[in-house]
Amino acid sequence: MNYLLSIRADAPILRVAPSAHATAPSHGEASRGGSGMSRLTWLSGAVWWAVWLTLTGFVVSPRPAASAEVAPGFRIDVVATGVPRPIQLALDPRGRLVVLSSGASGAAAGEIYRLDLRAPLPIDASRVPRVVIPFADQIRKAVLGSLAVDPRSGSLFLGEENGNRIYRLGDEPRLQPVAVGLNHLLGGTALTLDRRGQLVFVDYAGSEAHLRSEAPLPPSLSWLVDEGYRGPLVFRIDPTEDRPLPRRADLLAPIFPRKEAARPDREPMWRLIGVTATPGDDLVFLSSVGEVLRLGPDGELRLVVRLPAGHYHRTNLTTGPDGSIFVCAGYQIRQIFWISPAGRVSVIASELGDPGGIVLDAHGALYVPEAALHRIIRIAPDP
Repeated sequence: MNYLLSIRADAPILRVAPSAHATAPSHGEASRGGSGMSRLTWLSGAVWWAVWLTLTGFVVSPRPAASAEVAPGFRIDVVATGVPRPIQLALDPRGRLVVLSSGASGAAAGEIYRLDLRAPLPIDASRVPRVVIPFADQIRKAVLGSLAVDPRSGSLFLGEENGNRIYRLGDEPRLQPVAVGLNHLLGGTALTLDRRGQLVFVDYAGSEAHLRSEAPLPPSLSWLVDEGYRGPLVFRIDPTEDRPLPRRADLLAPIFPRKEAARPDREPMWRLIGVTATPGDDLVFLSSVGEVLRLGPDGELRLVVRLPAGHYHRTNLTTGPDGSIFVCAGYQIRQIFWISPAGRVSVIASELGDPGGIVLDAHGALYVPEAALHRIIRIAPDP
């Protein structure tokens, strides 16, 4: 069964109909970019991580993944195949892997798969029911490029890639707008949920970004943007709060920056392109030039480390229980970086097939989609 949803706020299921899975495009139809494996040292912190994973008794898939390079002591196993262009992942409260896919033909805003990891692996996703979210019946078309799952309710939060809105998909078969009026919401981990279940998302203010907004200012008021703040904006909202939805981002007070006066002599900060929450109250960001930054309760943004030079696009990151940071560096770089709590950088995997979202399970295993190969992989230490 393929459940078809409307991207409009109050639309019910349009129809429920069985259909054969469309044939996924070939590897050659997806871009991969070029990047060799960085020979960074896998230091003692990574060895500790490998031991920790081994002690959990993690069982690997019997089918190894070809074409990728991994750090010594690790292997990549195939978890699922037949997922057309998967781009984002999350784990729901039942332990299922939730996958956001672009679909085989690009004829929908997105497709949602829920994969039961207790099933024999690898899973053939072409035999699994999926939710198909068609484009809105409006001139304004948007695809979905970011995903987060509420660990309590299982509701999905979906963001428009290069768009202006964030939606929630719960038990009812409709998308509910949660936040509107953003300037420019990117794909990847442009949104996340913190440990209290609050939704955190990043935006960017500026004259060019404002042209992408849903309600741009009239020409007579354009000076308000040209002479105002230019740079990243970070918002945090509680979707369960007793307040009407959607929230208007253009009327919200950001948590970063807390105060910012117009400074024509100051260069704006680089765009923040990814965010993840730590087990504490901090937030970790990735900038478009590979800077990993931490935002603490005092509202100050501090540099953690700068990753190797490259074009960071549709990047994803997550944190481990010990404060480690994992960065899936996107389509052009095609590597996964591990940043220890002390700030040491190592490469876990390289030469991946257009890697997307990244998620860490309770056993310490990493799951990553490869859009070019239409599959989900898992990275774990050798048995």
